[in-house]
Amino acid sequence: MKDPIQKYFQVGTIQWMSFPNRAPMESLKAIARDDFFGAIELKGYGSPEANAEAKAILEQSHLKVCYGAQPRLLGPKLNPNAIDENERLKAEATLLEAVDEAEYLGAKGIAFLAGKWEEATKAEAYQQLLKTTRKVCDYAATKGMNVELEVFDYDMDKAALIGPAPYAAQFAADMRTTHSNFGLLVDLSHFPTTYETSKFVIRTLRPYITHFHFGNAVVKPGCDGYGDLHPRMGYPNSANDTPELLDFLRVLKQEGFFNAEEPYVLSMEVTLRPGEDEDIVLANTKRVLKRAWALLED
Repeated sequence: MKDPIQKYFQVGTIQWMSFPNRAPMESLKAIARDDFFGAIELKGYGSPEANAEAKAILEQSHLKVCYGAQPRLLGPKLNPNAIDENERLKAEATLLEAVDEAEYLGAKGIAFLAGKWEEATKAEAYQQLLKTTRKVCDYAATKGMNVELEVFDYDMDKAALIGPAPYAAQFAADMRTTHSNFGLLVDLSHFPTTYETSKFVIRTLRPYITHFHFGNAVVKPGCDGYGDLHPRMGYPNSANDTPELLDFLRVLKQEGFFNAEEPYVLSMEVTLRPGEDEDIVLANTKRVLKRAWALLED
């Protein structure tokens, strides 16, 4: 492409993935000082004082702020589709808190993921997830905010209720019958973990996608980094590198997601394997994105 990628996407990174070892304010400033990025995905900073400090940095930055509520669920193992209603309500409560925290930090919405499921109660879990998501969407709508569900693997690592893509499409269609502020977040890292391709996922979910991630995964059993661990692009025995990212971008272009007027967020979700360096892995990811973009046909 002759045009820079920033014409069509707000390129972002996920702070807690890119900088797992650095102090949060230090890594926040590193991203805010890097004009390659037009967006940042963050979680809360742990205290009102730290959130206030982060808010001041973000207000200076001109970054689009996105809020990831996934850690709020994964850390304490909360399940928004829990069959036990008390457990479901715990997940719902933290997601409602996330909406408030996201609003304070300048985000226009939150993203989260479905919880684990069992085959015997899958239909009931689906209804429980609809209940949670509708409540969160109701609350977000009062603030003019959106809610996104990230599509994960269903049987490899996270074993989340949503996806694969056809099931995610069914859920999104059900949500859109009642809430226009709901959308799906899709991640190239997860396509290998759901045994799907970029073309299949994007075309299946086309009406509902509001946000993109890209990264990598190892899906060969027994290999280092197996599962949903987001190693660097081109990691040994992994699924994604420059050709796969080029294919992903090509499908996004074909399906009309290049939008210069209202660009979608496209965030890199890549983190470290033992002994790796944060800045080198981040540079690796930028290089792969730049190369894939350069190879993309106008």
